[in-house]
Amino acid sequence: MAMEITRTPALPFERQRRQPGMPFLLQVSTLTWRYLVTVFRTPTAVIPGLLISVFFLLVYNSTLGGASNFLPGLAGKSYLGFILPLSVVSAALGGAGVAGQAIVRDIATGYFDKLMLTPVNRVALLLGSILAGAVILGLQTVLVTGLGVLMGLRPETGVLGIIAIIGIALLLGTGFASFTVAVGLRSGNPAATQGASFLFFPLSFLTATFVPLALLSGWIKTAAELNPITYILEAMRVILNDGWQGDVILRGVLACLALGVVALAFAMSSLQARTRRK
Repeated sequence: MAMEITRTPALPFERQRRQPGMPFLLQVSTLTWRYLVTVFRTPTAVIPGLLISVFFLLVYNSTLGGASNFLPGLAGKSYLGFILPLSVVSAALGGAGVAGQAIVRDIATGYFDKLMLTPVNRVALLLGSILAGAVILGLQTVLVTGLGVLMGLRPETGVLGIIAIIGIALLLGTGFASFTVAVGLRSGNPAATQGASFLFFPLSFLTATFVPLALLSGWIKTAAELNPITYILEAMRVILNDGWQGDVILRGVLACLALGVVALAFAMSSLQARTRRK
């Protein structure tokens, strides 16, 4: 009597490999959420940068706010609207290290190597931590801008202007976070990664920090004209104090994108370098 052998309805290996995996955007959002949860479990990584930004805003506005009426280009305008973008940049510098530290923490615990063994898209793995850093900066910008409104800031562009400021901050945060992630991947060292964010710190002072660009002279003016932070500050200041000036805002957005592209390319090469070590 012939026995009929039945096979289990398993897919062949080749067909299993062709099965669609998790969509790219879902991978990015999932990893971003994971890094955000990790960061918010250790709020001490975020609070210092926020406090420094608030400190700058309060001190600079208190000491220099009354001098704005005597400065060409600022007469009759809000000095609070002029100085608040500097607090946003300070928050970007302080919060940029958060993304890199998250990567370093995963490297130290071995979780990053486990992720590399999964079919997760390498770009998604990179973008998860970078976007988490940008979102944190966006939240910091919301809080700093809200404090500015409580202090009397009345943007010329209204609520849409505040949304535009937050959008520019997200672009800036993406660039800074990409750089610290790149250093974290290269070094795997928390101290080196934290120190990387301070490499951008001089850029916030080699620019039109306290007075309009037209009032600078000599080498500092040359440095400011070559500094991309200058155009980012000008874009945010115009939105808050003057209105929708498309050419100035476009220069600021392009400066953010240029920083982001260069830093993201550095991060991609750093990921490839770490992958080759394994």
